[in-house]
Amino acid sequence: MLQMTGVKKTYRTELVETYALRDMTVSVSDGEFVAVTGSSGSGKTTFLNIAGLLESFEFGTYRLDGEDVSRFSDDERSAYRNQKIGFIFQSFNLIPDLNLFENVDVPLRYRRLSTSDRKQRIEHALETVGLASRMKHVPAQLSGGQQQRVAIARALAGDPKILLADEPTGNLDSTMAHQVLDLIEEIHANGTTIVMVTHDQELARRAERNIHLLDGRVAADEIADKRSAAA
Repeated sequence: MLQMTGVKKTYRTELVETYALRDMTVSVSDGEFVAVTGSSGSGKTTFLNIAGLLESFEFGTYRLDGEDVSRFSDDERSAYRNQKIGFIFQSFNLIPDLNLFENVDVPLRYRRLSTSDRKQRIEHALETVGLASRMKHVPAQLSGGQQQRVAIARALAGDPKILLADEPTGNLDSTMAHQVLDLIEEIHANGTTIVMVTHDQELARRAERNIHLLDGRVAADEIADKRSAAA
């Protein structure tokens, strides 16, 4: 489903060149749950941004769901991203003045779905994350864990083929973090492909597979040790 080969990404200023990805070669199959780890500056977030069509790259190839997305125009990238990719960010990225229903609705409006279709998707997504009874609340009325669940509902409402999560538990305490990971595992069990960036090795072991990045390359790619995660 996701196939990067020899992808290189460089950030340039007038004085400095920073190599974020040097030779990124990785594949993720349909239905996998993959955790991406690595120290700060290893290229984790850059990889996820490229995977989600939020950033471009200089060299290499990237095929997503069989299509060479590197050849897409900006409009094609935006349309593909909106229809097939879901995002979960560490900072939730909710709009404070909108209630939960309206927050989940925002990306759906760009897809020109009917009002009834959007309503059904939103209510189902909020029910999935256990917040259907609070859809008229605004984000400030929720805990951090509940806000992250709203962000997950927003991603799910679009029925994505792949869900990309960037440190989804980074702003949560350990109890809330495990609840959010339980929900992500449940979503994966229903067939969604998930790629999650995390610095937490314990959380990474809850995935099926761990990819460790070092200096913009894959340093290790192995099946997760579930026994350690359960201990």
